[in-house]
Amino acid sequence: MKVPRVPGPRPTAFDRAAAGLQEARLRPEVRLAAVPAPARIAPQSFALAGEVVRDGDELATGRFVLLHDPAAPAQWGGRFRVVTLASADLEADLGADPLLGPVAWSWLEDGLRAAGADAVRLGGTVTRVVSESYGELSHREASVDVEVRASWTPAPGPDGDLDAEAHLQAWCVLLCSVAGLPPLPEGVVPLAQHPR
Repeated sequence: MKVPRVPGPRPTAFDRAAAGLQEARLRPEVRLAAVPAPARIAPQSFALAGEVVRDGDELATGRFVLLHDPAAPAQWGGRFRVVTLASADLEADLGADPLLGPVAWSWLEDGLRAAGADAVRLGGTVTRVVSESYGELSHREASVDVEVRASWTPAPGPDGDLDAEAHLQAWCVLLCSVAGLPPLPEGVVPLAQHPR
């Protein structure tokens, strides 16, 4: 006798979005790992730590956090919110470049556009820290750290679901740009990678 299959509950919008993050296709230089997500900011959250590694060298690091609140807080303007960070060491001469901030911010905007990730209430900061060494450390070259912090509300698709992978892809464009990697050639599709 065949036992009828009882369907389980349909995954929630947050579960579907988190699953999309874990199935994302990424550049081979990008490595992701699931990390503990902030617990007090939203009822549900999922976080990934990322790094860009080429030839064994870590070029950039960052974090991607997906927040979900079914109550759709007014300040978010939706049920989901993405909070990101990307940072890297740059060449010292870039520290004085007045265009560093606008260019770094444009990397995020370009990433959102390229990934087809619709976002509203986009805001953030670009911070540069110039370090110069003196005395016993004067042999060290000056260095510049740049950090891009951004958050936005992802717009849901026509079916009401969130294409979380597109927003992760946009952040990966930012992370790779901060690391100094050129964009992937048009038509090149990264292979599937799963967070460790």
